[in-house]
Amino acid sequence: MQDNNTIAGIASGMGGGIGIIRVSGNKALEITGKIFRTKKYVDKKNGKVSENLLWNSDYFIKKKSHTISYGYIVDEYSIIDEVIVLLMKSPNSYTKEDVIEIDSHGGSFVVQKILELLLENGAKLATPGEFTKRAFLNGRIDLSQAEAVMKIISSENEFALNSAVKQLEGSVSGYIEEIRQEILHNLGLIEAALDDPEHYDLDLYRNDILRDVEDEINKLTGLIGRFDDGRMKSEGINTVIVGKPNAGKSSLMNLLLDEERAIVTDIAGTTRDIIEEKVYMGSIILNLVDTAGIRETNDLVENIGVGKAINYLEYSDFVIYVADSSVPMDESDNQIIGLLKNKTGVVLLNKSDLDVKLTEEEIKERLGWECIEFSNKTKSGLEQLSKYIKNSFLHGEISFNDQVYLTNIRHKEAVKYSLESLMKAKDTINAGLPEDFVTIDMMDAYKELGLINGETASEDLVNKIFNDFCMGK
Repeated sequence: MQDNNTIAGIASGMGGGIGIIRVSGNKALEITGKIFRTKKYVDKKNGKVSENLLWNSDYFIKKKSHTISYGYIVDEYSIIDEVIVLLMKSPNSYTKEDVIEIDSHGGSFVVQKILELLLENGAKLATPGEFTKRAFLNGRIDLSQAEAVMKIISSENEFALNSAVKQLEGSVSGYIEEIRQEILHNLGLIEAALDDPEHYDLDLYRNDILRDVEDEINKLTGLIGRFDDGRMKSEGINTVIVGKPNAGKSSLMNLLLDEERAIVTDIAGTTRDIIEEKVYMGSIILNLVDTAGIRETNDLVENIGVGKAINYLEYSDFVIYVADSSVPMDESDNQIIGLLKNKTGVVLLNKSDLDVKLTEEEIKERLGWECIEFSNKTKSGLEQLSKYIKNSFLHGEISFNDQVYLTNIRHKEAVKYSLESLMKAKDTINAGLPEDFVTIDMMDAYKELGLINGETASEDLVNKIFNDFCMGK
């Protein structure tokens, strides 16, 4: 009979040297005990389980927590695999329930077979993220920390890993909770004054409450202001390569990737669609996008590509403008420069190995960006481009430090709505309106921030977050 409280799932990638099967719930020890045998209960020569010795399936129930057992997973009298089993009893486990982790050999068939045996003996198959969801529901971690688990798994650079680890340790939820407690404290003062005006004169606290609200506004504004920095450092800088046709955009893409990813010909307008790839520059990730050359064209397909290029440009973090320095500036260059006026980026004066007919001075008259003499053919300027990008994002406004960063769009939205409510509360206080109006906005801010750690999150939101997790986590 299946026990809906006890779940089992494969917690390791398939095909590695070691496979990990995790079991959690009030029957985890009993179920695992049914399919496990220690060394003296098996005959390795015959590959069989001893029929003469009686096995007690309460083995793990009687064993001390946080111990390791060596033995075999068996199916009745057949040996399935040689394993070690990690035992973690409630509440000192990942889920705060009884947890078993079986370390087997990593073949996909044997790992799947062990999982099937656990299911046959009463466990149910864990849904994506269900182990971490139980850790959240049982109070071991909050929702922000749970999300950090997946960020650790998906991190692609040092900053992403470090920020995810700090979030798992509670940096985000701790910072947010301090603000929430300050809001709650002031809500208590206001409510006390409304309930007992004879003993609590709110006028004595009004300036203090206003000062606290302004401080909370500043803290939340700082979080939102650092969001793009944190996102770019952890997920990558959305970088768009633009230029007119045949300027060398696709050749640059291939050069940065060190592979022939984009088609390159002497025919203008070869690139019609968007090509996206990741490029790693030390600890920096560029989410690189090669676009169609921007120009006026009557070609329907090419025109669609130009429209896509302009759309990607609008939402980019950084732009590499590839200008063909072997030809004079024309209307296409002017059109591109007009699109770049409020963006951040660098100009590559490409084809510098040919006769130069477009100078840095001409570009800088119209666009005040750094210009680098460049050649896709000779690779001249490649190292300078790499240094410029690294210096811009590691030593400029975007720098590594110990500040709390938001890298989750869900957290940003919650902070944004909370900030709007606190701004309303501030205006209400300054206008001298009744305290009831202040408490409404402050309570809205408190609830919005509670979405981050999960205290005010709906069941649907919680389920949605954990459905995005991988199996076995």
